[in-house]
Amino acid sequence: MSEPSSASKATTGPQPYLSRLAVWALSIGSAIGWGSLVVTSKSYLSQAGPAGSILGLLAGFIMMLMVSSHYHFLANRFPGIGGLYNYIKNVFGYDRAFLVAWYLFLTYISIFWANATSVPLFARYFLRGVFKVGYLYTIFGYEVYLGETLITLAVIALVALLCIKSKEATAKTMVVMVLLFIAGITVVTLLAMLGHRGTGLTMRPAFVPDKGAFRQVLRIAFLSPWAFIGFESVSHSAMEYKFEHKYMFRVLVSAVAVVTALYIFIILLSITAYPEGCSSWLDYIGRLDEFEGIEGLPAFYAAYHYLGDAGVYILMASLLALVLSSLIGMLRAVSRLCYAVAHDGVLPERFSKLSDKRIPVNAILLAVVVSLPIPFLGRTTIGWIVDTTTIGATIVYGFASVAVFKVSGQEGVRRNRLISGICLFILVAFLVFLLLPGFFADHTIETETYVLMIGWSVIGLFFFNWVIRRDHARSFGKAIIVWVAMLAFIVLMSTTLAERINEASENVIVADIGSYINGTADATHQAMSTDEFLETIGVRLHAADNTSAYIIFGVFGLAAIVMFVNYRTTGEWEKKAIEERDEAHTVAFTDPLTGVKSKHAFAVKEGDMETHIVDGDVDEFGVIVCDVNGLKKINDTLGHKAGDEYIRSACKMLCEYFKHSPVYRVGGDEFVVLLQGRDFEDRHDIMRDINTEIEGNIGKDKVVISLGLSDFDPEVDESFHEVFQRADNLMYERKMQLKGMGAVTRD
Repeated sequence: MSEPSSASKATTGPQPYLSRLAVWALSIGSAIGWGSLVVTSKSYLSQAGPAGSILGLLAGFIMMLMVSSHYHFLANRFPGIGGLYNYIKNVFGYDRAFLVAWYLFLTYISIFWANATSVPLFARYFLRGVFKVGYLYTIFGYEVYLGETLITLAVIALVALLCIKSKEATAKTMVVMVLLFIAGITVVTLLAMLGHRGTGLTMRPAFVPDKGAFRQVLRIAFLSPWAFIGFESVSHSAMEYKFEHKYMFRVLVSAVAVVTALYIFIILLSITAYPEGCSSWLDYIGRLDEFEGIEGLPAFYAAYHYLGDAGVYILMASLLALVLSSLIGMLRAVSRLCYAVAHDGVLPERFSKLSDKRIPVNAILLAVVVSLPIPFLGRTTIGWIVDTTTIGATIVYGFASVAVFKVSGQEGVRRNRLISGICLFILVAFLVFLLLPGFFADHTIETETYVLMIGWSVIGLFFFNWVIRRDHARSFGKAIIVWVAMLAFIVLMSTTLAERINEASENVIVADIGSYINGTADATHQAMSTDEFLETIGVRLHAADNTSAYIIFGVFGLAAIVMFVNYRTTGEWEKKAIEERDEAHTVAFTDPLTGVKSKHAFAVKEGDMETHIVDGDVDEFGVIVCDVNGLKKINDTLGHKAGDEYIRSACKMLCEYFKHSPVYRVGGDEFVVLLQGRDFEDRHDIMRDINTEIEGNIGKDKVVISLGLSDFDPEVDESFHEVFQRADNLMYERKMQLKGMGAVTRD
């Protein structure tokens, strides 16, 4: 027997091969990457100190426990590939699932980009900038070199090649990488903590001075989605598990616990040592921009301080393992998501194909192609993109909470409904904190990030229109609330962006006013009189306000136009769907040869009549069963074309006599007339007239039909079938009678 083709194999879907250890490693490796060792210490310590950072992370850990329970709850009810996209599709439908997939893709691919572009930074810090050759240009203060760009592309290609060639090798690599960096970070932290004793260095203050302790903890907790996002990405590979879904919660919880511990270890490691000239860890963190190389990385400086070069090498190996594991985990997550949405027509069908090894190669290649321009954008730009992961994570986890809240409510599972309700409330607070920084007087997200999120959301509306136009199954475009929510999200971000830009302009104006008052302004301003200067300031403030208004109305107008186009497209599809349904109804209920009602139409009508008889809603009607005589002889002697014409002639006769009643063709030469109205009232006269004509047609090569008539008797008949059967019996009696007159009745 020949080997089945790749295409036929692909229809069977992914095959189970992931053990619990492999899924655990994938979860950890996807959640923690470059930022954990290089960015975390500065981002957390500078904002909340060691105590505030640790408490905030622990609060985030509790949040992730709730999120883990959500994914466990949903995975056991809606098993399949696609993770949250699959869950939302089953709970809320395709439109909301598209919304989830759109932001989920951005979140995962952003993490992939961030870790890919960290490779040149790794070389700059630890390999003396060996790839820093072939200067190209500078973007937002970051110098882009051809050598660093090429090495980034090479790393992306190698990771993709590993994921394409062997899924088993990929899983084993993840396990090795994760165990490596867990051991490396843990060992270095423990040795540093032991070596810290007696050095005279202090870990105080526990919090950042001049800021409320609770506020600091709350800030870190609100940033926690960034710290953990990706741990749930293993849900996209659910069809590849070798174990039952009931173990998913344990795997996710243990992964989140390890990630939390590693973050805490890095924070503690970062404050155990600081260079000479720094009075405390707080002084050191505040002056990081003054240091270069190892001294600019607190965790690595501490490792060097206590363990020398060996400590640095251990952390270097750990960092490299962090980056590689995150690249593998995120590429897998993005490819499985693309594979799932391609099955539903969101992406072209080719991305839903699997290779002979059951690997979504095309989906992996799609993620690689989308990533190719990224190394040319500069690390600063990537930093803005990475900020989107915090917003994306909050949106994604919020959808998971809403889904659990609905399903648990339907099933009456109070515990999960309570947990999802609490989690949803917290995530809404997170989103308000991120999108309305003025409310908290806090700028967690870079201004440029809002531009990126607005752009991505508007592109999403355009892309959704493309999906609707290609959606022949009519799965998308039914929930207008999704578009409204997207528009509201765009307007909200536009308002925040305008506020940020306005604030920046006002800060410049305030600085100019101070310079004018102090006499340090530029010559142009200093030469102005006070009235002239104030008039200039007023014009600038007015211009800043106008800029804000232009941004809000411009973005809103664009989004509204796209929404209107989507609405019209949906309307067109709905109109077409109605026409197709009407056409299908006509085809199904009309006999194609004669144009009267079909056998299917009669079956439907029979069912309706049965219901009316049972309910006592019908008083009188009659049934005529008809059989066209001699059809077989005509087919055998003159051909089927002549036979078809004979049937049409018979049907024409019936329709001419029974003008007010529906005629059904229920077989090749069988018709049924359901007598009603005037036809029922004049049935005996009509039957006499038609039978007279039929008898006159015998022996003249004209239409001969056997008819049997039966009336409904509400006192006797309990079903339509009883009336029909009497008419059928009378039809056979009439057939025998016509045979005696010389009619050809044998078919």
